[in-house]
Amino acid sequence: MKVKEATKQYKYLDLITALFVTVLLVSNIVAVKIVSIGNFIVPGAVLVFPFAYIFGDILTEVYGYGKDRRVIWTGMICNLLMAGVFILVGALPSAPFWHNQNAYDAILGLTPRIVGASIIGYFVGEFVNSFVMAKMKLVTKGKMLWSRTIGSTLLGEFFDTLLFITIAFMGILPNSVLITLLITQYLFKVAIEVLLTPVTYWVVNFLKRAENEDYYDSKTNFNPFVLKNS
Repeated sequence: MKVKEATKQYKYLDLITALFVTVLLVSNIVAVKIVSIGNFIVPGAVLVFPFAYIFGDILTEVYGYGKDRRVIWTGMICNLLMAGVFILVGALPSAPFWHNQNAYDAILGLTPRIVGASIIGYFVGEFVNSFVMAKMKLVTKGKMLWSRTIGSTLLGEFFDTLLFITIAFMGILPNSVLITLLITQYLFKVAIEVLLTPVTYWVVNFLKRAENEDYYDSKTNFNPFVLKNS
């Protein structure tokens, strides 16, 4: 009789997953506020959302593409659940004494177009990021972590930002404004990833020691729709 191999237990995978999902959900809420940073006008989410890519890099580098794939799907399901609850509660009749419907709609009111743009951008961007990270680790033989974190982010954030901006605002905002938003958000997101590279190094090295894991995706099925660990 074939004995089933025991699944390896990790100390911090659940924590990293929870932080990833929290960053994703918070980003979609604070995105409604447009902030001014110097001469740049950007959604508040650009200060938070890059951390989702940092956590994605950490997950792929330490635990492998298969584990990160499950976390990406977890984040997407939680995001859809949150959006659905916001829309449902917003559509319910207000109590006679409650007069804050306009405030609710302004902050938590979501349109299908915005939700769709967010989900598509997130899904493509995160999987591009994880795929590039895993493949570059094989090419570099686990060396030059900075090249993988920055290189994967350059591609992942590009597709994420491009898809979200175009799907959400094409035909609503002038093309010149769309291009400005795209470039500004992209540069901010990448800049945060680069600036936090030393922190990423520290977290990755800590987790590799604590978990006794440094996964290489040499035999991984990279199909994003196959929810296996490898």
